[in-house]
Amino acid sequence: MTNKFDILIESFIANKIGIDKHFLNPVLAAHLKNNLLQLVQENKLQTAGTGNEDVTLINTNNRSDKIYWLDKKNNNIYENQFFDLMDELVTYLNSNCYTGITGYEFHYTCYPIGSFYKKHFDQFKNNPSRQYSLILYLNDNWQTADGGELCIYQNGICQQIAPENGKSVFFKSNELEHEVLITTHERLSITGWLKTN
Repeated sequence: MTNKFDILIESFIANKIGIDKHFLNPVLAAHLKNNLLQLVQENKLQTAGTGNEDVTLINTNNRSDKIYWLDKKNNNIYENQFFDLMDELVTYLNSNCYTGITGYEFHYTCYPIGSFYKKHFDQFKNNPSRQYSLILYLNDNWQTADGGELCIYQNGICQQIAPENGKSVFFKSNELEHEVLITTHERLSITGWLKTN
């Protein structure tokens, strides 16, 4: 029996980069996008930094996106549906891939025009809890001229991934260096990490 996570995980096993072009259904993606745009309009996003809760550095020469952390305490109906989907994914990974995931964290991400995020790894040097990175895109009708591709490096070669609506990208947080290329159009996503204790 086919599971809704099979495409993502089978492509990850084959290439170390899992991609599912239709991971988020269009209705949920639209609602999450509307949530994010409302937060942008209300000026509730914060300038993103690098580091963790102990050491966070703001350096707009390294990254220039803005973020808003998702929290179940907000009790937003659509974000709760997203969390339900993540709970299902964790159950799938732990049951079928023995990953030992115990939690996750996600934030909305907005890259205004001209924004970028230079090469980096997602796992902190002083905290190895982030095991897998997961990005879900919320951009309708994304065009090549819009830029903003995710560039993931393997063996010195960059695989460019367009941030198209509903698409999800999944990879090991400590293995693959990656960057977000300069965007010429506002770029929206949910970015997060599946974690172990």
